[in-house]
Order: sequence, then structure tokens, then C-alpha cells
Amino acid sequence: MLSSEGRVVKQIGDAFMLVFSDARSAVECSLNIRARAVTEAQFLGTRQGVHWGPVLYREGDYYGATVDLAARIVAEASADQVLVSRDLRDAVGEADDLVFAPAGRRAVKHVAQPVEVFDARRPGDDDTGERTIDPVCGMTIDARHAAARLQLAEREVLFCSQACLQKFVAAPEHYG
Repeated sequence: MLSSEGRVVKQIGDAFMLVFSDARSAVECSLNIRARAVTEAQFLGTRQGVHWGPVLYREGDYYGATVDLAARIVAEASADQVLVSRDLRDAVGEADDLVFAPAGRRAVKHVAQPVEVFDARRPGDDDTGERTIDPVCGMTIDARHAAARLQLAEREVLFCSQACLQKFVAAPEHYG
């Protein structure tokens, strides 16, 4: 149980499906997850997509176009980003403690028209600080806590582990 308003429905690998009784709780939970995850030095960046609408419930699971669109929005999110649909943003309404920055219209699989999405944040949230991507494994890492560093010409490359550094040094041409 995440709060009195939401719960985990299922987990598939590192993905979770959550359900909420109101749109605002969904956004607040997503932002809380993001805030906690970015404080972890070597935690994978979370990608979150939130949509609001009717769902079908059967045998402990949820189905339908709302669930499908939420999954498509997740696929559009960058690491450490909470993307929400126009429907969710409208359901939340005006909120002084939430910011919904337009993030464009996205063409997503099995949806005829592009979907308008917003980057959800709290006022005063800066970006995720000094986070970077390990070029070998793709993990988002906090630059202050990188396990390994390599100076290349005019740029520094950061790694989550010595093993990733060794793979990079052995074949740098594979890691753009």
C-alpha cells in the first residue's frame, strides 16, 4: 500500500502498475517516488507515465485503453521524468503545489492522434542535479558518487562500476 489512495496492482520485471482513486494522488505518489529515487547514488532513473480514465477490472487486474495509454506514456518518459496525459492534468485541475510543463504531443503506438503530455513537477524542483548516464550499461548515476571516472580529451566519462569502465576501455568505439 502506497497511500490511502493508491496501491500496487502488479510488478513485471522492474515495472510496476499502480492504481489510484483520484488523479491528484497518482501525481503526488509519482513525484514522491521520483524524489526518493534521485536521492539514491546509483539507482536507475525512474520513468513514469500517468494517465487518467475508465478501466476494466477483472480477476485482480486492470485492462483497457486507459491502461494501454499509460504504458505508452511511460515509454515516452526520460529517466527521472514523470509524464502525464492531458486527461490527468485536467482531472487534477489548478494546483499551486504542482507544475505541469508542456512536453509536446507524442505519436504513440495504437493511438490515432498524437497524445499531449506534460512533465509533472513540484514548484522549485530543479532538474535531477548532477546525474549522468553510464555509456556502457545505461544506468543513471549521481556524478558525485560515480564508481569510476575516465578523462577523454575534453570530457569526463563516468561509470557506475569498475566493470563498466573496463568494458569501455576495451572497446570505446562501441559506446559512442
